[in-house]
Amino acid sequence: MRLDGRTVLVGVTGGIACYKACEVVRLLVGRGARVRVVMTAGAQQFVTPLTLQTLSGQPVATDTFSLTQESEIGHIRLADEADTVLIAPATANVLGKLAGGIADDLLTTVLLATRAPVIVAPAMNVHMWEHLAVQENLARLVARGVRVVRPVSGPLACGYEGEGRLAPPEDLVEAVLCALAPQDLAGVRVLVSAGPTQEPIDPVRYLSNRSSGKMGHALARVARRRGAEVTLVTGPTALPPPPDVRVVEVATAREMARALDGAFDDARVLIMTAAVADYRPRRSLPHKLKKGPTVAQTLELERNPDILAGLARRKESRLVVGFAAETRDVAAEARRKLRAKRLDLIVANDVTAPGAGFGSDTNVVRLLDGSGRMETLPVLPKEEVAARILDWVAARLAPAAAGARPAPRPRSLRRRPA
Repeated sequence: MRLDGRTVLVGVTGGIACYKACEVVRLLVGRGARVRVVMTAGAQQFVTPLTLQTLSGQPVATDTFSLTQESEIGHIRLADEADTVLIAPATANVLGKLAGGIADDLLTTVLLATRAPVIVAPAMNVHMWEHLAVQENLARLVARGVRVVRPVSGPLACGYEGEGRLAPPEDLVEAVLCALAPQDLAGVRVLVSAGPTQEPIDPVRYLSNRSSGKMGHALARVARRRGAEVTLVTGPTALPPPPDVRVVEVATAREMARALDGAFDDARVLIMTAAVADYRPRRSLPHKLKKGPTVAQTLELERNPDILAGLARRKESRLVVGFAAETRDVAAEARRKLRAKRLDLIVANDVTAPGAGFGSDTNVVRLLDGSGRMETLPVLPKEEVAARILDWVAARLAPAAAGARPAPRPRSLRRRPA
């Protein structure tokens, strides 16, 4: 998700973790955001304003009472321009001020003046984090709609170990993306499958395929950004789990079938990106298969269940989206699968095409729906492909949602950047 045309205000407060704010700013700028930084006096003891000015390409604001800064930047202008505000790190001190409505420096003044979504990422000593006053302040902020990216556990700069480390920069950027994404899937339960399956031959070997799981993980991540309640059933991959997504890890096709079957009844949307093995060894040997001196080995195979077809037969009012990874006759084979498996949408791609192979960060796909319409997308990052698929899902869900509740009153909306 690009952030072109969006302004993100990053508040940096006086904790040792504020050096990580430099990476957060760099990542946000890399996504196209215009990043404005406000630093407290304490933060400037750890990182210089020049560092963050260089990374953001924008002047850094530090002082409410500087005539130059106030005339050129202005605390109200900072508050008004922000599309979202991220405080990273958020010290116990600034959390207390924000909870109490105190505005005694530039950052806290901006926080009281802004109407943009506010995200706080606390970082502090484990005992400070666990203190009742800090937890009460957080609860008050959450009740007001402030989003919290909780600290993670690990060794702390003070020598203690426990919860209190600033969340990784990538997680903080993800929180910003969630705050700025359209919430057109809010509350929708989305079930996604991803990755390959591994069908054991013996304790050492297995049958599998080249799927990396990147497309399924991208769909789970983008759906979560747009407000969905996401369950990701994934075969073995090297990918970190998407934030705030329920992840079920499986290995074989039969394990994946059981996991999806158990989650399907509660889902409104199923998106099946997993590359499930069509066959498995008829029997898995208890010990390593040894090679013979001259005789070739024969491996007997049997069919795995067609998980997608089986679930689609039970879909009722659910939306079911399938994937077809092909090497020839892509459109014809996709249409056949769309009809045979009773899908609402199929996403087809030629895995031999440049930019569309297994493990790639991009994809080239065609979207075919039950009405016969087909849309061919250019080479796009997999997150953007996921966004296009979810645009289709959201458009199909919208009429049902509109029929279930009174039409909303017209309101002005900012246009989501492409």
